[in-house]
Amino acid sequence: MDTDWLTPDEEQAWRAFRRMFTALPARLGRDLATDSGLSSADYEVLSTLSEKPDRRWALKDLASKAEWSRSRLSHHASRMQSRGLVDKEPDPHDARGCILRLTDRGLAVLEEAAPRHVASVRRRFLDHLTPEELAVLGRLSARVADLPE
Repeated sequence: MDTDWLTPDEEQAWRAFRRMFTALPARLGRDLATDSGLSSADYEVLSTLSEKPDRRWALKDLASKAEWSRSRLSHHASRMQSRGLVDKEPDPHDARGCILRLTDRGLAVLEEAAPRHVASVRRRFLDHLTPEELAVLGRLSARVADLPE
């Protein structure tokens, strides 16, 4: 097998991206946990459900969006359900599935956490980019994230 090794510029960019990819989620996650007691995964579930009609969405669709297995999301949702943040309802279109519903308590917790989370995102990420850099990063991120598997 002939390996197409990274050039020095490619390696530098890749390593910098990997450092950011490791550091930024960890720092944002610590801020979120400290400020609200939520994990990054909790926040993802709550914020996604808050944007859906009737604050409901099929577990299988949320798992797909988050690129999680159904089992992983189901276990996580059960833990969130025990804290009163979400409820699980039968899925009328999938006998093996369920619908996740954001509870009033879950919405209140999200509404309390969101301003501090946004402030953390600004402080740790957005404030360090020019509008032009942000536009380029947005286009690049969408292009890479939308690549087929």
